[in-house]
Amino acid sequence: MSTHVPAVMSQVIAIRPGRPLTGAVTVDGSKNAALPLVAAAAALLRPVRLDNVPASSDVQTLLDLLRQAGWNTDPVGDDHTVLVLPREMAPTPDGLGEAASSIRASYYLVPALIALCGRARLPWPGGCRIGDRGMEQHFKVYEAFGDRVRVDDNGYVVEAGKTVRGTVSLVLPFRSRGATIAAVLRAVVAGTPLRLGQPNLSPEVLGVLNALTAVGYQCRAGERILTLVPPSSVPEEDVPVWKVPGDKIEAGTLACAVAATGGTARIEGVHAPDVAPLVGALQRMGIPTTNEPETLVVHGRDTQPTGRPLRAMATLAPGGLDADFEPPLLGLALGFPGTHLFSDPINPGRHSNLIPQLVRMGGKITELSSTECRFTGPQRLTGAGVEATDIRTGSALMVAGLTARGVTTLGGVDQIRRGHADLPGKLLALGADICEVTP
Repeated sequence: MSTHVPAVMSQVIAIRPGRPLTGAVTVDGSKNAALPLVAAAAALLRPVRLDNVPASSDVQTLLDLLRQAGWNTDPVGDDHTVLVLPREMAPTPDGLGEAASSIRASYYLVPALIALCGRARLPWPGGCRIGDRGMEQHFKVYEAFGDRVRVDDNGYVVEAGKTVRGTVSLVLPFRSRGATIAAVLRAVVAGTPLRLGQPNLSPEVLGVLNALTAVGYQCRAGERILTLVPPSSVPEEDVPVWKVPGDKIEAGTLACAVAATGGTARIEGVHAPDVAPLVGALQRMGIPTTNEPETLVVHGRDTQPTGRPLRAMATLAPGGLDADFEPPLLGLALGFPGTHLFSDPINPGRHSNLIPQLVRMGGKITELSSTECRFTGPQRLTGAGVEATDIRTGSALMVAGLTARGVTTLGGVDQIRRGHADLPGKLLALGADICEVTP
């Protein structure tokens, strides 16, 4: 049997319970890490090579937007290596329309567009509908650099103001990943030092800082203060090579799937510290899980459920549980004893997407608020027709479907592909009974 799900635009994924998942699989590059790295490469206005670029549709859309705006983003050698550099032609700062509204990460392009065109006009971002995720903090960042911001019903315009001299200092009211990256990239374009209070220090932000360090920037990232100092000179003949890290969320989703089926598998290509909070949650439930260099190993056959309550609290604090780990972990925890509490104050609409789908499968979950829910396991789900209303809801439903009685049919496959080029294919490679059904 083939171990690859054909890359066709199917409408439904069919999932059946089967044998424990076993084997080894390598995760793709991280969508969440690739998006800001692509934008950082564009902001430098010099050639940058990106390796391990994932084929997820959100990343491909961002590369397409850069091409429309005046950059080359051509594959080099293979589809996972891209050279980013501005073209020698008139830029089109206002040419980004409907495609830019289909993803949230279009806002990462503002500094690069300012560097190339002096202004950025973009529609309001789209992406997953998981609550109000406004851009007020982004706008305050740009205003701190002297930029002018105008908004209307269709989107926003950021126009470069007078050149700022000296260090730009500001404090974020909360640890926003998007606003932190906006501040870092705007400082790159301005060529000025940055002092940022209460930064987000997620692996995705640290990946951008490490990439900038490799081209001469001085970066210090502490829990209270992030500082960035531009290099005194840049050797133009060098083409830096940045590698997109492995997808920690894909690794975590696969780990939950393996654990749910009582399987044992190696998930390769992921940096161990990036998945440490998830590993802690699995171990609390009694699932032996180990981190090796660039590999996550789940020993599901040796699981001894503890019955201890799991408190899965998503947070922006350094070292905390990434909110995107929460949905697949919830799909797993339904099958484990204990009264579990899940909280995601970062994305207040996510539970309202996921919980009704799990209820269709027979799940009994109490919503305590728009951000918190509680349930007691183990619960046995029954296959049903469900919908991936956002990326992580889709991955959680895959985990749940692997142990539900009967067939689970999952729609909204295009949502899953926004974050994962071929998550069903990776599950199939581990032995899951999963296939894509086309009309």
